[in-house]
Amino acid sequence: LLVPEVATGAAPDLDELRAACLTAVNQLATADEILVIGSAPPGLHRGSGDGDSRPSPADVLADSVGIGPGVVYGGSAGGGFGAYGAASVRFGEGDAVLPLSLAIGGWLLEQSKAAALPRTYRAIDPAAAPAVCAELGRTIAAGTRRVGLLVMGDGAPRRSEHSPVHLHPRAEIFDQTVAAALRAADADVLAALDADLATELQAAGRAPWQVLAGALGELRGDLLYDAAPYGVGYFVASFS
Repeated sequence: LLVPEVATGAAPDLDELRAACLTAVNQLATADEILVIGSAPPGLHRGSGDGDSRPSPADVLADSVGIGPGVVYGGSAGGGFGAYGAASVRFGEGDAVLPLSLAIGGWLLEQSKAAALPRTYRAIDPAAAPAVCAELGRTIAAGTRRVGLLVMGDGAPRRSEHSPVHLHPRAEIFDQTVAAALRAADADVLAALDADLATELQAAGRAPWQVLAGALGELRGDLLYDAAPYGVGYFVASFS
């Protein structure tokens, strides 16, 4: 629903959220390059039983060996929202191969001051272990280039009786914990998020947030948005 052409009549309800997203993404314009992190859809990492866990499109780069989970896409990989009724909204080259989390990240970048920077996309297995995610974040942060991380993570879609998934009594406190950790740039709290609970709540941001936890270092956080429109937890934060 961040994409107005998808939200249609409901689009104005999320104007504040979109503005917060653009404020955060614009701050990445001082980086040398952008890495977009997001959750992979189920099955992306399972392969066909021949040992190859990567999807087949040519836009997909080889998985980076030794630095954690993920399927990596080059900066020209196509993204779009035809499956959600907005076939006219697309970017990149070739077929729309980017998973939804990365497509939203790319769409946000296209509107921002960081649009011209080199970019790479990494889809993280939502079942990746917390320690593995954090290690990937530390590896990214230890590089010599100034990398701007755009971390795309869903909160719990179970915050009200009108949520996409029925109300869960622990959804709000889980999201409150995440929001507080983002505000404080508390890597320890993010790293300690319970993977099983996140799966139960369908909060797909858990693995990307734990990559963020590994990369945070001494950065300070600024929480720009924290609400649950339509019963789904949304957060926007920036770190510097």
